[in-house]
Amino acid sequence: MTGQQDELELALAEASTESRTVIIAMVNKAYVEGDDKSMLDLFLNGFWFGENTRDLVNHLLLVNVDQASYERCKFLRLHCYKLETDGVEFDREEVYMSNEFIKMMWRRTLFLGEVLLRGYNFIFTDTDVLWLRNPFHRLSFNEKFDLQISTDSFDGDQWSQRNPINTGFYMVRSNKKTVQLFDLWYSRKEEAAGQKEQDVLDGMLHGEVLENLGLRVRFLNTLYFSGFCQDSKDIRAVTTVHANCCRTISAKVADLSAVIDTWKRFKRSAANETFTFGDLRHAACAHSWGK
Repeated sequence: MTGQQDELELALAEASTESRTVIIAMVNKAYVEGDDKSMLDLFLNGFWFGENTRDLVNHLLLVNVDQASYERCKFLRLHCYKLETDGVEFDREEVYMSNEFIKMMWRRTLFLGEVLLRGYNFIFTDTDVLWLRNPFHRLSFNEKFDLQISTDSFDGDQWSQRNPINTGFYMVRSNKKTVQLFDLWYSRKEEAAGQKEQDVLDGMLHGEVLENLGLRVRFLNTLYFSGFCQDSKDIRAVTTVHANCCRTISAKVADLSAVIDTWKRFKRSAANETFTFGDLRHAACAHSWGK
C-alpha cells in the first residue's frame, strides 16, 4: 500500500494525529535564511519555549515552495513536502500585496483544498505565528464546527460575521462543505485581480456562502489568539501571537523576538507580577510600512 501512495499522502500520514489532523505551515528561502535568525528559527522557538507545545512539532508538516527551504527542512528533520509550481519561483521574500505575494497565497489555497479532499483536517499557521500554548485546548473538535479562523480584531461575539478574518491561522475540518468552500474560494481567483485570497474569503464569509453551504464558522478571540493588529490583554490567557499588520520579514523577526523575550520573563516571574504584550510597541512593524 505504501508504494502506491504519492509523496503528499505519505507526508500527511506521517505528520497526522490519530484524528487525521495536521499542522501545516508554508515557507520559502526567505523564511529559512537570515542574518542572525530566520523566521523559521523563531517559529520553532515558539514551540520550544511554549507551554505543552514541543510535541506538536511531531504533527507539523512544513510545505516548501523552493529547494533551499526544502533542504533546510530536511536538515532540521521535520516533516517536509516540496510543493512544485510550474513556471513560478517563490524563492525570495514576497512583500505584502505584491503580485508574487498574491500568487503565492492563491497557490497555498489550492494546496490546502487538496489536503481537505484527501480527508485530513488541518490547522494552517503562518510562520510569523508564535505558538506559546497548545491551541488544541482552545479550538473545538466538535464536528459541528467546520472552520475556526483568527481575526485581526474581535468584536466580542465568536459567531459574528463582522469580525475581520486573518488566514494566517485557522483550523478546518475535512468534510463535503469545506471541500466545496475551498473549491469555490479558488474559483474566484481570476475575478479577484489585485486582491489577496484573504480578502476574497472574507467577502465570502460575510456574504451568502455560509448559508448556502451550511457552514458553521467560529471567529477566534484575540484574547487567546493574539496579533499585532489587536494585542491580547492577558498574557496568562494568550495561546498564539501573530505578527499581522506588519509588512516585512525582518520587521516581523525583530518584533516577535521581543514577544519571545517578554514571554520568557513572564515564565520566570513571580505569580503576582504583571506582564502584558500590550506594552510592546511593535516598532519595527510600524516602521515597515514606510519601506
